[in-house]
Amino acid sequence: MPTETMDPALQTFLDNRDQNLFYGVHDTWEAAEAAARSYGRAGYDNTESAAIYDYRLRIDQHDYPSLYWLTRSWHEGLRSVFDIGGAIGIKFIAFRDAHKSFPDLAWRVCDVPAMAAHGAQLAQERGDAAQLTFTSRYEEGDGFDILFASGVLQYLPKTLGEIVAGHARKPRRIIINTAAVHPEFDFFTVNSIGTAFCPYRVQTQATVTRGLTRLGYRLREAWINPDKPLALPHDPAHSLRHYSGYCFDLATASAAAR
Repeated sequence: MPTETMDPALQTFLDNRDQNLFYGVHDTWEAAEAAARSYGRAGYDNTESAAIYDYRLRIDQHDYPSLYWLTRSWHEGLRSVFDIGGAIGIKFIAFRDAHKSFPDLAWRVCDVPAMAAHGAQLAQERGDAAQLTFTSRYEEGDGFDILFASGVLQYLPKTLGEIVAGHARKPRRIIINTAAVHPEFDFFTVNSIGTAFCPYRVQTQATVTRGLTRLGYRLREAWINPDKPLALPHDPAHSLRHYSGYCFDLATASAAAR
């Protein structure tokens, strides 16, 4: 497309290097993925994208609801966290003061190979490798007490329900934070993270909840993250004023073995 006829919002999106921007609405993950590839490098599985969280290790305002449920879980005796999309272990590091009283806590991050490899190297250098481990396989969350998904549902090619359905021993608690949840529409867009373009899933609360309740989970609490909007150029109907979070508990012991 000639530069002189390009939508200025698209040009800003393509030129982005240090913001979190969005463009377009698509009906399927595959369509959003194709659009992302047409814009340039797609996804987090590359060296540059793997390094973008190296210095973003503090607690953010939107972290506190999930930190409450994690801390409560640890006091209730839950001692293992499967952190889907946890990058280099950013929440393990940010929440260190909260979990330092639980030296038997096991925290495993599941992320794309480049991110997992980078995170494992940094954990080894920091001396965290005994407690903080990494994988790129959803299956390695089987048997963990807590599934933690912070800011990641939107980046997953599978829904969380589909991922958990693959676990023989399901997590007793699921904590979701900063999820892109729309009051009306399920759709996909493309996210520019500065180093790449990523297909991005937006769901309704009904879609998120239905995928987990059919596996035996019940919703304990829901909240919003008011400091996290999603602005889609020229499309206020699909934009989000805030992101959302949830805590689900497995309702029955028998459901854990399904």
